[in-house]
Amino acid sequence: MTKKDRYGARSIGDRELRPESLMMSYGYRPSLSEGALKSPIFQTSTFVFDSAEDGKAFFEVAYGLREQEAGESLGLIYSRLNNPDLEILEDRLTLWDDAEAAAVFESGMGAISTTVMTYLRPGHTLLYSEPVYGGTQYLFSEILPQFGIETRSFRAVGGTAAMREAAREAADDGTLRMIYIETPANPTNHLVDIEAAVALAKEHSDPANPTLVAVDNTFLGPIFQNPLQLGADLVLYSLTKYVGGHSDVIAGACLGSAERIHEVKGSRTFFGSMAGPWTGWLLMRSLETLKLRMTRQSETAGRVADWLVRHPKVTRVYYPGHLGEGDEGYEIFQRQCLAAGGMVSFDLDGGEAAAFRFLNHLTLVKLAVSLGGTESLAQHPGTMTHSDIPAADQREMGITESMVRLSVGVEDFDDLVADLSQALAAV
Repeated sequence: MTKKDRYGARSIGDRELRPESLMMSYGYRPSLSEGALKSPIFQTSTFVFDSAEDGKAFFEVAYGLREQEAGESLGLIYSRLNNPDLEILEDRLTLWDDAEAAAVFESGMGAISTTVMTYLRPGHTLLYSEPVYGGTQYLFSEILPQFGIETRSFRAVGGTAAMREAAREAADDGTLRMIYIETPANPTNHLVDIEAAVALAKEHSDPANPTLVAVDNTFLGPIFQNPLQLGADLVLYSLTKYVGGHSDVIAGACLGSAERIHEVKGSRTFFGSMAGPWTGWLLMRSLETLKLRMTRQSETAGRVADWLVRHPKVTRVYYPGHLGEGDEGYEIFQRQCLAAGGMVSFDLDGGEAAAFRFLNHLTLVKLAVSLGGTESLAQHPGTMTHSDIPAADQREMGITESMVRLSVGVEDFDDLVADLSQALAAV
């Protein structure tokens, strides 16, 4: 007996199918597209209604004029509101995080900015961990205050005590509306305790304005970390990274409860930050191999990190897989991470000059920002992705002049070591 719903088969007999199996077909019926095995690219701006009554009903639901009835689906109207490629992609994205709903955007920053603007208003306070992605940092520290939104930060390296003290101070500023964390932190790989953030949010929540916990899960998710299962309200992704995985698409996503994502999609409709059909189609392609790629990248990154630790020109390696009992973050890693992922940062002996010399001599590994692609990439956070953060603040966050961030791809381990070795020899 095969169990099916409107999205397709989810079980065979008593066996619930795993997400990596459902990525091939969930949410798509070939019979609706001339039997095409893969979803076509629905390159259209608008959709034809069967009747004026259908058009009226679809708009009533889309614009919140009435509640959606049980069993009623939101009909296709206009690609700013919905598109088959996006709907299928969003359905599949929910599986790994076991989320009720997902919203896809044309970039990670589109997802982050649309989500925070859905919930933050003048007089509200946003508390966030540092370091975070450079674009997120600028949005929070420079843009949101222009709209009367207070922002406060805490250093991930300071642990839960730093987050707790910052939450108390943020609550004193006004309504603490959101705690936003990125874990592991970019680029230091410091871990932030998601469950501790959830407990703080409950402590500071106001019934009229509950404190939400949003987690940027780009480094480990959705395969190796699931914040929603740890109590977070929203999980955010730069789908450009591991989910896209081929360095050929820009996209983002927000996942959570059906109620929360309905609110976020309402903002997306009028901000116009939704992704297009080509983006949706490319990401559906990539989801089919996501677990294979991330598993290989994590395994290789662990071996690379072990090799770097032993190299005489490397003074420190930042890698969650190296945390041991008694280390700061070890207990958090054991509770909330299923693997250490494919990101490795390390310091070189010799400061910025040594880092630049190393980067300039790489051959197989490409000197470029971004991460999570099939190819290995390396960059210098202090002068590239996090260059808008003052040097003194960088040091407090743990970003050093000599730090190199390495995104490990799917290349052969020995080939990667050969390239790293010859580049380190030039330092």
